[in-house]
Amino acid sequence: MSVNRMTEEFDFEKYWLNKFSNCLDDVAGDKVRKQVMVGSEKLSDASSREEVINWSNQAMERLSSLVDEEKQIDIMTGCACNYSKAQLQEIREKYEQTKDINIAHRMLQKQFESLLKDTLKLNEDLIKKIIKKGWSTAGVKEGNVILATKIPKSAYIKQYFESTDPDEKRAIYCHCPRVRDALKSSIEDLPKIYCYCGAGFFKGIWEEILQKPVKVKVLESVMKGDEVCKIAIYLPQDA
Repeated sequence: MSVNRMTEEFDFEKYWLNKFSNCLDDVAGDKVRKQVMVGSEKLSDASSREEVINWSNQAMERLSSLVDEEKQIDIMTGCACNYSKAQLQEIREKYEQTKDINIAHRMLQKQFESLLKDTLKLNEDLIKKIIKKGWSTAGVKEGNVILATKIPKSAYIKQYFESTDPDEKRAIYCHCPRVRDALKSSIEDLPKIYCYCGAGFFKGIWEEILQKPVKVKVLESVMKGDEVCKIAIYLPQDA
């Protein structure tokens, strides 16, 4: 099958729902999985955004009624889009050699700045603005805690900085299509626990580098009315 054909057939909703289903099974078991996933079989990218978001809200409600908060977080962080392990390989190896988190952090920041310049092709002034704000994949390290503020969705990053409308900026900021659709169309907001899917992106990065579990906490979220999404990553004391 050609690459173009595969791209045409990719269905984000089905892909994410399958990931969510597997995480439910792994963390909470088959019984909980079946209860939470009720109605998901009819959803796809062809479904209306209202239908998808309403189902997502109901699923989060069922999830919160069936498992404790720690398990909810484990499930949602496991659904995250993943940073390329291949891109983290050099950082991981350097950390294994030095056991110095600061070196790993600087390497990740350098990789992020290369993304802005070489991949996203942003101009120098915009890159400086983003870095000055402390927004990056690497985040700002304070002791054993990293405060990571997401950059806006790359497809909308220039539009984000050109806009002066706070509501528009929030609506195009998030990397999750469900959140963007909910904010753009004023459909019912998703609950905060849903945002742990995004937090899982950072959790995955540091667990791959350190080869140890890390904890994350959602501090700010555009879905909850904040200007940005900010995640705290708690690195292990013995790292």
